Amino acid sequence: MKKIKVDAHAKINLSLDVLKRRGDGYHELEMIMQQLALKDVITIEERNSGFTIDSNSEEIPLDTSNLVYKAYSIIIEKFNINKGIHIYIEKNIPVAGGLAGGSADAAAVLKGLNALWQLNLKEEQLMDIGLKIGADVPYCIIGGTALAKGIGEKLTRLNSFSDRHILIANPGFNISTAYVYNNLKLDKISDRPQTPAMLKYIESGDTKLVAAAMKNVLETVTLKENPILNGIKEQMIKHGALGSLMSGSGPTIFGIFNNLIDMTKCEENLKHSIKTVLSTKTV
Repeated sequence: MKKIKVDAHAKINLSLDVLKRRGDGYHELEMIMQQLALKDVITIEERNSGFTIDSNSEEIPLDTSNLVYKAYSIIIEKFNINKGIHIYIEKNIPVAGGLAGGSADAAAVLKGLNALWQLNLKEEQLMDIGLKIGADVPYCIIGGTALAKGIGEKLTRLNSFSDRHILIANPGFNISTAYVYNNLKLDKISDRPQTPAMLKYIESGDTKLVAAAMKNVLETVTLKENPILNGIKEQMIKHGALGSLMSGSGPTIFGIFNNLIDMTKCEENLKHSIKTVLSTKTV
């Protein structure tokens, strides 16, 4: 039976703005997304029939509620395929942390099945399928640095912002994305991302300007209710981070560092009190 391995990279938001609540209940977003070297590794093994899943993590569902099953079921239905698969997820991305771990895994399965079964789907076709699974999946298919609009599906590739030192800190509790959006007071947000300026900074490749301009309006909900996250941000800045921000709806906080020694010191300091602290890079 055929077998394939696919990388599933985490993402952070260099900026996240919520423009309005739409009539369909979703929110109109404007975000700058950035892929990280931090990744899960997905192994897909063809079987005669059925779907099974296994992982090194006890924190993810190993049944049909996992997004990778949705990716598989859409593909077999769309192309009338009567084969099964076994999926093994080597989980390295913190779960439910605002890093799109589940979406990245689903995107990797779409790409993996496309290769395994020689479906010859183009990137745009994979993105259309991905949107049926989740709003972050199309971005996880293209990766890199991108401007995302709509609910996150309208994507524009940007100049690469790769090879920057990133420190990730995840305190280990879950944040409900729905709760954060439902409690967002759009009319009271005065400090919003300046997206046009941010796009210029990314184009110029100026790490300091990008880091200084990072903003995420969802912090107005999540940070207010979880003071520990403010503490992480403060520690990162104190240890030399050029900027620190919450990714997605949280609770993961990241910092951008120029100096690897500073980042290592910060990592050692945070490890005493924070569940998961990882150093990585943008890709």
